[in-house]
Amino acid sequence: MPASVFWTPEQKNRCRHQKWMPASKTDAGIRNGSRRQKRDTGVVLQIFCLFLISWEIHKFFGKISPPNENIVVTNPYRPWWERYQPISYKLCTRSGNEQQFRDMVTRCNNVGVYIYVDAIINHMCGSGGGAGTHSTCGSYFNAGSRDFPVPYSGLDFNDGKCRTGSGEIENYGDANQVRNCRLVGLLDLAMEKDYVRGKIAEYMNNLINIGVAGFRLDAAKHMWPGDLKAISDRLNNLNTKWFPAGARPFIFQELVSILQAEMYSFSIVFPCSLYKMGVGFMLAHPYGFTRVMSSYRWSRNISNGKDQNDWIGPPTNSDGSIKSVPINADATCGDNWVCEHRWRQIKYMDTTLNTGLPSGTYCDVISGQKEGSRCTGRQINVDGNGYARFQISNTDEDPFAAIHVNAKL
Repeated sequence: MPASVFWTPEQKNRCRHQKWMPASKTDAGIRNGSRRQKRDTGVVLQIFCLFLISWEIHKFFGKISPPNENIVVTNPYRPWWERYQPISYKLCTRSGNEQQFRDMVTRCNNVGVYIYVDAIINHMCGSGGGAGTHSTCGSYFNAGSRDFPVPYSGLDFNDGKCRTGSGEIENYGDANQVRNCRLVGLLDLAMEKDYVRGKIAEYMNNLINIGVAGFRLDAAKHMWPGDLKAISDRLNNLNTKWFPAGARPFIFQELVSILQAEMYSFSIVFPCSLYKMGVGFMLAHPYGFTRVMSSYRWSRNISNGKDQNDWIGPPTNSDGSIKSVPINADATCGDNWVCEHRWRQIKYMDTTLNTGLPSGTYCDVISGQKEGSRCTGRQINVDGNGYARFQISNTDEDPFAAIHVNAKL
């Protein structure tokens, strides 16, 4: 099955090219219409404001950061990862409130751009999150007593199922630990419980009813496949205001199966030219559903091979609100927003030219000629949509190609 790719938030704008890691996905959405136009590229808008997304995304698919209420972390100050520590399933974050989310989804769907939500359903906030109203909606919670305004209580977590002394994952080779214990301290939900499944499905169905086209399931390997299927089976069909009747949500799963020690030395780069080359190759290569990362920059502080500033969140104002994205005269972004999706070396790689020819096999009249029903050169296949994919090598005697209606075999 084709694979999608995802850049984890830690890698979200260092002008570097990561070795691409496959993430599994279902193809139900493709078959049933949630990707009803011919497109194979999406944009990940990392922690953009919702009104900026609706304004910016008119030419792309969009995967947005988690839209539900999360904990507010001030030490360090408003890191990116606070967004991945839910407090409730209310739709209000630094990016915007529920009405702004609805407006963004409606505007995007109205111009044929589909929104995919980063769904955090494996856990709630960290066990050390404390108690109070330090959340993006101001809701009260108590991480110590497992009290969350979903509502969830201590009965809804895996504390009693984890068999490690610390309650944390201590051995990633043990599937029971990976799926029943806490991931970096995050309170692990007991997803085998019908009540928990119902609350998660209720949240996801609310998003589907609003008009989202699908989900990225964060931390997929930390959830039991049977639990994921049970929740998926409860999901509604997509909203028929924008999608065909019976269309199912497009779901792909975040599954990081490669260790940092397994990364090749040339897979991480800082020069933007190498990054552009890497993304350009990805967009040209005929494999899977590609996604272009688009986010922001920060000052790196490399010590012992690690960026000590890898926690830094998006550009913010003094009150912690997310800054607007200024657009420069050359269509790039300013104020530490990078907007890789706007770079001409990337955005123009996502344009496909229709040949205008009927489907069939054609003789390339540059490398050879048509002689009766055979071709003395290269043959090029045109699909039912009028598109052709072929390779040209710089070692070819004539490194270009041409086909026309009379060259059909």
